[in-house]
Amino acid sequence: MSQTVDRALTILASLGEGPASLEQAAARIGVHKSTALRLLRTLQEHGFVHRQPDHRYRLGGRLFGLAQQALECIDIRQVAAPYLASLCERYGHTVQLAVLEDGSVLYLDRVEGRYPAAPSGAPEAAGRIGTRVPAAASAAGKVLLADLPEEQLTALLDGLDGGPSTAARAADGLRAELAAVRRQGWAAGQGGYRDSVDCLAAPIVGSEGRSIAVCTISAPARLAPEAELSRLLPELLCTAEAISLAYGGSPTPRWCENRCGAKHVVRASRT
Repeated sequence: MSQTVDRALTILASLGEGPASLEQAAARIGVHKSTALRLLRTLQEHGFVHRQPDHRYRLGGRLFGLAQQALECIDIRQVAAPYLASLCERYGHTVQLAVLEDGSVLYLDRVEGRYPAAPSGAPEAAGRIGTRVPAAASAAGKVLLADLPEEQLTALLDGLDGGPSTAARAADGLRAELAAVRRQGWAAGQGGYRDSVDCLAAPIVGSEGRSIAVCTISAPARLAPEAELSRLLPELLCTAEAISLAYGGSPTPRWCENRCGAKHVVRASRT
């Protein structure tokens, strides 16, 4: 490990014991004050360390934000699992759980639908556990993008492929689509790269009122046309809302009427 990285991580761990002056921080990691000051200033610039009015240093707010994001990604799969299984059991379609990571949709869990074997040569549905698809290419991704803070969404759209004019037109079109998704609270489309799979996606809301994950239900178009799948929208919205409540989130209660068949236990805050 790089010595600088090692020292930065060590000084962060030491601040977990409580605020420290420059001299105390330097002593804790065994370096000269000038070295400790450079480390602390860099960490402060990135929000990982905060300098108090008494000139002591403590852990910064960004560190807590990252920890919260890590918790959400780690245990949302466990919380959601029984709800995903229940939705799949009732209707036989594939149900998935995904999050947004680095501009892509990352699939965390999947309960396979009860389908007959696909014809020879038929494309396989996207969304296997651990796979990724570009967020703008799927219903799941559009749900997650629609709830991003404006500055994050702008940064992501600025990275769209193509020349400046092509990227601008693509970004404008996507913004209009995301605005519609935001208004209605769900998205429909293909499950990912495969145009033979129809999908509905609904947001799972975290404790801060923003989407932390997405629940989808999908089926091969040859078995469940879009109109047939759309009839299950209230069931999907109920399931996503129930997962939000079980996780300790704060969705606007609109759909959860025990359709999902599971107890909606509101978990205690993790603070």
